Amino acid sequence: MPANKKYLTKSPFLRLSKILAGTCGGYTVMISFHLAMSTFLPKDAVVVTSFILGYVMWAFLLLWAFVAKNVWRVWLTYIVLTLLFLIPYLCTTNFNYGS
Repeated sequence: MPANKKYLTKSPFLRLSKILAGTCGGYTVMISFHLAMSTFLPKDAVVVTSFILGYVMWAFLLLWAFVAKNVWRVWLTYIVLTLLFLIPYLCTTNFNYGS
């Protein structure tokens, strides 16, 4: 049974934005979440759990980008979550490698 035309996205830009938000935005949220976990938990445990949890989390975030009505709210949520999850990692990382 074909999809109802009134539920399909009319603009190719919005369709591309949903695809990019789901794939790239979901991936950055997932990676930043695991970086934040690595600051609080042992890195070995985070690596082991990220194999399964990372895929499930990315799939959920990808699906949410297509289900949401407003793609700009999805982008804003992904950016805020990524920055929020990166704060603990950036605060504990030593970037002074050369000296």
